[in-house]
Amino acid sequence: VQLQASGGGLVQPGGSLRLSCVASGLSFDDYHMGWFRQAPGKEREAVSCITSEGKTHYIDSVKGRFAISRDNAKQTITLQMSSLEPEDTAVYYCNAKRGSAGFWGQGTQVTVSS
Repeated sequence: VQLQASGGGLVQPGGSLRLSCVASGLSFDDYHMGWFRQAPGKEREAVSCITSEGKTHYIDSVKGRFAISRDNAKQTITLQMSSLEPEDTAVYYCNAKRGSAGFWGQGTQVTVSS
């Protein structure tokens, strides 16, 4: 199983970024997919997830600013991030979960700074 995340970078406060994660080696349609992030000195936290049925969830701090979506045909999820804040700075990781099975991507750095 491989989860290839991309799209991170440096952006000014108030800017936007779009993260993508391409999955391979798994039955993508059957997996709940999500984005986690880990800031320096902090624990990894869940940011957003989308179930295999397409239901979405967000942590309160990103509601209204982030949007997660999935394309089962392309085995891809995206995270559209808008109105970015310095507090969003972190390494963002893609995650795939089905029952007790879980897989992680390699992470992509998002830095929000002026």
